[in-house]
Amino acid sequence: MTKIDLYTMCIIQDGEKILLLNRPSQKGFPGYIGAGGKVDFPESLTEAAIREVWEETGLTVKDLVYKGLDEYVDPQKNYRYMVFNYLAKSFEGTLLKNPPEGELLWVSIHEAYDLPMQPWFKRRLPLFFEEGTFEIYVVWDKDKQNTIKESVKKL
Repeated sequence: MTKIDLYTMCIIQDGEKILLLNRPSQKGFPGYIGAGGKVDFPESLTEAAIREVWEETGLTVKDLVYKGLDEYVDPQKNYRYMVFNYLAKSFEGTLLKNPPEGELLWVSIHEAYDLPMQPWFKRRLPLFFEEGTFEIYVVWDKDKQNTIKESVKKL
């Protein structure tokens, strides 16, 4: 039986700035990243994105735009990890003073690429600001810790 985990990520944009969170090492995936997390059954993907952003930032995002799928599969483990990515330019609320997932930072899109971040997030980030949607597909061998196959498509 195949195990499938569903996650969301949402980049919040305010003019030329985006909101990122700096995840500490003990949370996994350290460095700057967009808000997001696991989709809880039976919520929809967009409900999960809205909930995760609110839990991690205190902001309520509106008018989400679906930007694409980032998918990792491990055939040996019969495992699929899917991240549904959104962009939000409309939001309300006040940033949390002590966010649970890491320090929040508004940064210009251009400067964001100079921040420490996971390689997979650095690859994905510019795709949020391009026309259309994207699909990133990675076949991963967890035992050998290497990529077997990889494709990035702009749709």
